Amino acid sequence: MSGEVLRIGNASGFYGDRFDALRTMLTGGPLDVLTGDYLAELTMLILGRDRLKDPKRGYAKTFLRQLEDGLGLAVERGVRIVTNAGGLHPAGLADAVRELADRVGVPVRVAHVEGDDLLAAGDRTRWGDGVLTANAYLGGDGIAACLRAGADVVVTGRVTDAALVSGAAAAHFGWGPGELDALAGAVVAGHVLECGTQATGGNYSFFGEHDVRRPGFPLAEIAADGTAVITKHPGTGGAVTTGTVTAQLLYETDGARYAGPDVTARLDTVRLHGAGPDRVRIDGVRGEAPPPALKAGLTRLGGWRNEVTFVLTGLDVEAKAALVRGQLAAACEATGVRPAEVRWTLARTDHADAPVQEEASALLRLVVRDLDEAAVGRAVSGAAVELALGSYPGFHVTAPPGKGTPYGVFEAVAVDRAEVAHTAVLPDGTRQAVAPPAVTRELTRLPDPEPPAPPAAGLPVRRAPLGAVCGARSGDKGGSANVGVWARTETAWRWLAHTLTIEKFRELLPETGELAIDRHLLPGLWSLNFVVEGLLGEGVAAQARFDPQAKAVGEWLRSRHLEIPEVLL
Repeated sequence: MSGEVLRIGNASGFYGDRFDALRTMLTGGPLDVLTGDYLAELTMLILGRDRLKDPKRGYAKTFLRQLEDGLGLAVERGVRIVTNAGGLHPAGLADAVRELADRVGVPVRVAHVEGDDLLAAGDRTRWGDGVLTANAYLGGDGIAACLRAGADVVVTGRVTDAALVSGAAAAHFGWGPGELDALAGAVVAGHVLECGTQATGGNYSFFGEHDVRRPGFPLAEIAADGTAVITKHPGTGGAVTTGTVTAQLLYETDGARYAGPDVTARLDTVRLHGAGPDRVRIDGVRGEAPPPALKAGLTRLGGWRNEVTFVLTGLDVEAKAALVRGQLAAACEATGVRPAEVRWTLARTDHADAPVQEEASALLRLVVRDLDEAAVGRAVSGAAVELALGSYPGFHVTAPPGKGTPYGVFEAVAVDRAEVAHTAVLPDGTRQAVAPPAVTRELTRLPDPEPPAPPAAGLPVRRAPLGAVCGARSGDKGGSANVGVWARTETAWRWLAHTLTIEKFRELLPETGELAIDRHLLPGLWSLNFVVEGLLGEGVAAQARFDPQAKAVGEWLRSRHLEIPEVLL
């Protein structure tokens, strides 16, 4: 490994990410460690269903296919691989990696981390009826133990995404649990890397400023004090700027305290500095003791859902929608079918006097849910089909309605660390228990810092979209959504901090009007972060809304118009 800095790259931000990324990262430039993040709330549900079909499954099989092409390259270049692709069966994936290594003739030392699976550890009924998966979020100490024991490949189950990076850094630099600032710096770097190309211009508000047709994957050059430079391999697409890094820092966070199993990183202390083309330095990060409890994610099959989307074209859209709603309700009533939840949404995508038929059409979406498959199945879809020749003019649907599909529910709970047997299984098979931190600290909300001085009063204003002066990125946190908004200049920040209040946020996004909203100020990043409780219902797997992961809520916010000082425009 390199002496001055540890170069850690990322080759996957989710299960299904770019297949050739592992090879590209190994061949694109020097690396010491290559990480891969394959797990998300929805992924755990998918893997849980896989495991129901076959107990030997439950891990990300894509990783094995990528490794078949890249294992020799990694060994040849001295790159260690750390991944959470083990999912629900890290021991099984570790065995599969050994078999692969034997088959391709590349000897490697493989270790894995386990103990996160709470169903394997004890009473399944404790977590409630129908729980499919229950996994604690582990930190990086198990990873560090495996690497210190000489592992070339480390496979984990459910660890925090940032732990892939912080665990590797702790092993390399010999950090102990008390070196909180260094650990926090590595956690922040890991958070930037974890979603892959989102740090290099992917999903970026100002995408038109860079060539993001095929952004490269990011890497971090981490120093012994935890400071880091985010960059990418030379010649790869996209860009690394303070803006792209800020956007990813805000993704799926809430307050200034970013809590993890090993350390709580203070996002209000993060400072970003341009350090050359495609290089952004992160420093100033302070760390605090982690919370006493661990977060755990539970998934369960929540019931059955069905969906029909009616296309309403041309004139009288509202009347057409009312007609088909009434007809379907009457048809279901006649058959005695009453789904527990019925939700209609009319999206007015139509334009008057449109030259293209699709532009003249609106979409009326019906979603039904129930614990009983029959209540959402053919009785509902059959009723919709039977209206085809006897409803509004121009009747058609976007796809033939089906018989219904199961949907999942995600729940986050806190578990006592003493209940979680965090274990590193070293390359020689030795099982090493990972001790919990000796010092913890209850997680509390930091008081809001003083806002910046407001801009001068009486400035001429013009009505324009918020996105003309601010970027945004949003995402899911269980059933809640976060929307991070940042300004690009100090003057715009002064205006943003005083203008985008919770009340103004509700006004701009009426869908949030009845929900609890929390607002956090991050002056060092010229940013605000809003957490909207319950926007996503029971989580992404429940598909409770049009945008079930809240990926585009930030862009919706940016598209809304308000009075903006002309000097900013």
